[in-house]
Amino acid sequence: MSAALAGLLLPGGGALALPTDRSGLVENNMSDNGIFEWEDLLDQLRPLGQLMRDRIPPRLRNDPRVMQESIRLLLSGVLRTTNDAIMHDRSHPIFVPELNICQNIFQPNADTIYKAALIEKGGTYRIRGDRGTTRMMILAQLGPDTLRTGQHHPAQDANDFDDLHIGPDGQFDVILSPERPAGHAGDWWELKPDTEKLMIRIVACDWGIEREPRLGIVRLDAGHAAKGRPTLAQLAHRFSEIPATAAVCALAFPDKVQKLRDEGLINTLKVVDFSQMTGLARQSYYEGAYELADDEALITEVRIPKEVDYWSLILTNELYETTDWYHNQSSLNAAQAVVDGDGYFRAVISARDPGVHNWLDTSGYSSGAVQGRWFNTDERPTPTMKKVKLADVRGHLPADTMLVTPDARAEAIRERTLRAHTRIIW
Repeated sequence: MSAALAGLLLPGGGALALPTDRSGLVENNMSDNGIFEWEDLLDQLRPLGQLMRDRIPPRLRNDPRVMQESIRLLLSGVLRTTNDAIMHDRSHPIFVPELNICQNIFQPNADTIYKAALIEKGGTYRIRGDRGTTRMMILAQLGPDTLRTGQHHPAQDANDFDDLHIGPDGQFDVILSPERPAGHAGDWWELKPDTEKLMIRIVACDWGIEREPRLGIVRLDAGHAAKGRPTLAQLAHRFSEIPATAAVCALAFPDKVQKLRDEGLINTLKVVDFSQMTGLARQSYYEGAYELADDEALITEVRIPKEVDYWSLILTNELYETTDWYHNQSSLNAAQAVVDGDGYFRAVISARDPGVHNWLDTSGYSSGAVQGRWFNTDERPTPTMKKVKLADVRGHLPADTMLVTPDARAEAIRERTLRAHTRIIW
């Protein structure tokens, strides 16, 4: 962990005091005699347990289940940064998982597969593959990398794959560089000067039906096309990054839901701006905390914009982990939900199945957060939320509300799981 990251500011706010690295390793700039030992890694990971306990809101610290779940969050952080430690080479980049069902950090959107590649500033890169048929596929140019700085940083740029020439079988081929290469007549994106990381968002609505993209990346101006054996300095630097990067990943948001509650946003929603946190510029968000008894439900209601490229609604738990959307109907999007005849989307958030199609299952979490998003629309309505008794839900819904039997629900969940499993995480 670098000395620069001692006392870093997390994306969730507040200073994080981390032990200073004893090795002072800098990538490609250290003695070949420097080794980051296994014991160094374990010693520097050890404080994360207490840092996590300190970051969890006091009202939750006596809940053994929440405290045990916080270990899962720490493991997700370690897993995320381990991918980079094993695979990353800025001259030979590869897209690795950034956020997903297993790396459930920074509250991933249920419909989005996030992949990221670390690159060298000012390099020339080629990205080629099959666009697929998913709803969206957007590349964000990032720098400096929040995972390594612990600071808010807006994206340098966003590039939409749908702006490229797409071949008859979905093929695309684009060069990313500071200037268009001489004689290159094909697709080209400008690489911004401070870009040091590329993150791709692949958004699917009709899981398992839309064809998932496939892609690869190579650097065209690297000294050697082959990667070869990493130097001692490179290996030591990558391993030494793990503790601090894992801390940023895991400790960023365990208190986010509490902050929403402190604002009085319990069972109500507000518009939020994530554009300074690598959020998409054309995407708007709303969120709030929820708190429900077993016999209560929240009914959300919003008119869907006439023109909108994508929208969804998801749930999180108290630690701001996205509720398991593979095995629970804890999220809904434009393809999965049913919009009522009057143009309104109404959903029921509850612990028990209310027997309506648009159910958001809290999945055993009596409290957490609700978040929605609109992409590429001039209308950005904020849904209303109303708490009612679960037994009275249908009396608050239109007569034409689509109903679901218990057997049909069970089959729908199994189908949802199978479709989610077909998405390409790596």
